[in-house]
Order: sequence, then C-alpha cells, then structure tokens
Amino acid sequence: MEPVTLSTPRLLLRTVDPQDTEAVYAAVQDPDIQRWTTIPSPYLPEHARSFTEQVVPDGWSEGSMFTFGVFLPTGELAGMLGLTMRSLGTAEVGFWAAKEHRGRGYITEATLTAARWGFTQRAIDRVEWRAEVGNQGSRAVAERAGFSIEGVLRSALNNKGVRRDCWVGSLLPSDLGLPSAAPYLPAPSQDEDRRS
Repeated sequence: MEPVTLSTPRLLLRTVDPQDTEAVYAAVQDPDIQRWTTIPSPYLPEHARSFTEQVVPDGWSEGSMFTFGVFLPTGELAGMLGLTMRSLGTAEVGFWAAKEHRGRGYITEATLTAARWGFTQRAIDRVEWRAEVGNQGSRAVAERAGFSIEGVLRSALNNKGVRRDCWVGSLLPSDLGLPSAAPYLPAPSQDEDRRS
C-alpha cells in the first residue's frame, strides 16, 4: 500500500522518510520517550536511519504498520504515531510527542485523525491503546481521544527485556459516530443480565 497523508487545521500527518531522520533522532533523545516506549535506549543515529529508511516504508508496503509523523504547518516534527495491525480488524496505536510540543493536544488530534482513517479506509473495527502502568501522559492522550480504559494486563508489555503490567483501552468506530465494517454485538449490561 502507498503511504497516505492526512491533515487537520493544525497538523499534517505524513509518512517519515530519510529527510526526517535527524528530526526523529533529535526528538527521541528525550529520556521520557526512551523510558516509556519500546524504542532502543540509548537511541543511536543508526536506529533513526533504520526507522525512516526501512521500518516505516516496509510497514506501509506490507500493510502491517501505518506510521505517521505528526508535523506542524511550519514543518516541525511534533510527534510520531503508528497504527500496527494486530489481527483482522484490530490495530494498536502507539505514539510519542516531542518534549517541546507536549500539552497542546497535538497527539490526541493525530490519534483521532488516524483512527477515523483506519475505521473508514482500512476496515479497522477496534483501535487498542496500551501503555505501561504509570505512563500518565499516554493515558491522558487516550482518555482525551475517547478510549474506554478496559483494565490492566499483567506482564503484557516487554520493555527493554523487562515484562511489565500495562493499561489497555479501546476506541471503536461507534465512539466516533461511524459504522463498523463488521457487525458488533456488545455483551449485555449487568442490569440486563439480572432481568433475564
């Protein structure tokens, strides 16, 4: 599949390529990004090159991972977002924000834009969000984007060789007023179970 470009009034979401390698490398030197994400640490120039020259284009061409750089109208890199296909109709969202651009709602806006695209153009019916328990910044983005926090998965995330508990949440097409690609039959509520 060819990469797509998405936009909002404040942002341009486009694939990253070799011209963005230095900006990716510089942003990811932030200790918080290295602490809370599964990227290599220390993050070296060759990691950035591999990401922009191989990982990102391969993900698009294989339809396995749709990575968007989150850019401001000035061309400055504000963050990164990816939708990784996990199973038929389910994608997992991952993101980070450059330190100087946190707290402005850019990643929430990018997450909603990418999710709408996935729901309407890629037949995705569930976007999952996972983050290590304690990553309050990531959780705040997920909650502002409308994800339902579903609980804690024990030992479900491997970050740099250490298994960790993680929060999990989901966003469905219906949460954004969109139809699902496949029918969805939610479980009855506990009140309905008691009446049956």
